[in-house]
Amino acid sequence: MTEALYRTAVARTVTAAPATLEAEEVSAWFGDHKVLDRVSLAMPARQVTALIGPSGCGKSTFLRILNRMHELVGSASLAGRVLLDGDDIYDRGRRITRARREIGMVFQKPNPFPAMSLYDNVLAGLKLNGIKAAKGGKDDLVEECLTRAGLWREVRDRLRQPGGALSGGQQQRLCIARSLAVRPRVLLMDEPCSALDPTSTRRIEETIAELREDVTIVIVTHNMQQAARVSDRCAFFLAEQGTPGVIVEHGLTDDMFHRPQDSRTADYVNGRFG
Repeated sequence: MTEALYRTAVARTVTAAPATLEAEEVSAWFGDHKVLDRVSLAMPARQVTALIGPSGCGKSTFLRILNRMHELVGSASLAGRVLLDGDDIYDRGRRITRARREIGMVFQKPNPFPAMSLYDNVLAGLKLNGIKAAKGGKDDLVEECLTRAGLWREVRDRLRQPGGALSGGQQQRLCIARSLAVRPRVLLMDEPCSALDPTSTRRIEETIAELREDVTIVIVTHNMQQAARVSDRCAFFLAEQGTPGVIVEHGLTDDMFHRPQDSRTADYVNGRFG
């Protein structure tokens, strides 16, 4: 499919099908420093996969590799494959922009365009990716995405106000709405609640629960209670004594928290280190 046909398909599709994301033997470096060693993980469609582990074990680096943001760092390199429904997103014939449309990202700190209206913030991703919304359909798209992000009722009467006027939790949900507007098949979230109050955190978690049928979600979190609440599956990353990060164990969230196979997993999820 050409890029032009792909843009047309995205603009006309109400919801793109969630995709399975797979990492195969992924290793990563910053210069000569190896930060991940042969990480393999399947992240099934229509499920929430939580990446857990202490700071510095490579979780956020791994997350950025999943939508080709790692290569934005000049000294960065990697080995291995990342497959989106079986297709390697690092294939030479696959454009970076397409990978980042299909695999969206929500960052730790909310990053709406502060002077841009809420309405235009939602549509900003379309403009950045060269996607034209269906004629006369922008209003519907904005309402749909804000609704899916759990924000519509709170802001529907002030869509022309600047995004910077919202609270932190509202700004984060606005960023989720902006990501959803380009119809991603996977949504990556890098500690999306770390700077939020408990009420805003609860609303983000409710949004994640509502989105899981429409988009595959991978979330980095240091909050074990949150991982237990929102995820279907967990992967425990660890970097010991200066070695690169690896996955110690992964599986169903209930098994990881109540029947872990590795004593280090049990120690971490029960707060004995990290």
